[in-house]
Amino acid sequence: MTNGCRFSPERPLLGLVFLLLFTLASGAAGLDRLEIETDSGNHVFQVELALTGNQRAVGLMNRAHMDQDAGMLFRFDRPQRVQMWMKNTLIALDMIFIRADGTVANIHKNAVPHSLKIIQASEPVLYVLELNGGMADRIGLRPGHRVIHPMVGK
Repeated sequence: MTNGCRFSPERPLLGLVFLLLFTLASGAAGLDRLEIETDSGNHVFQVELALTGNQRAVGLMNRAHMDQDAGMLFRFDRPQRVQMWMKNTLIALDMIFIRADGTVANIHKNAVPHSLKIIQASEPVLYVLELNGGMADRIGLRPGHRVIHPMVGK
């Protein structure tokens, strides 16, 4: 006799359901490959997408850790002077403001956790990429560099 927590060959669908729930809970689902072209070379990140109003509002709030090759890519409905903040955000972030064509407009480095200070794009942008604080300096990122992702620049 088996209990409900064990996988069994008689119930493969149940095993798939548990695997899916584990994947969603671990945050491994929905990661996209994103590349940034800089003078020091191309740098690859695995990013979550924030496409809806609710996803953008929550962003990376309440996360104690983010892998060094991870990030979150926000897409807005139209180019605008996007405003961000760090309310309920536990880790320092670099915010990369990206034009509709995929080029970097400006970068706000090491945004302070929990800060309510408004961080604004220097011009209308369609995307914001959040990476771990200090990453922009580590990869030599600066305005004019290009972000490559299937939905950027389209």
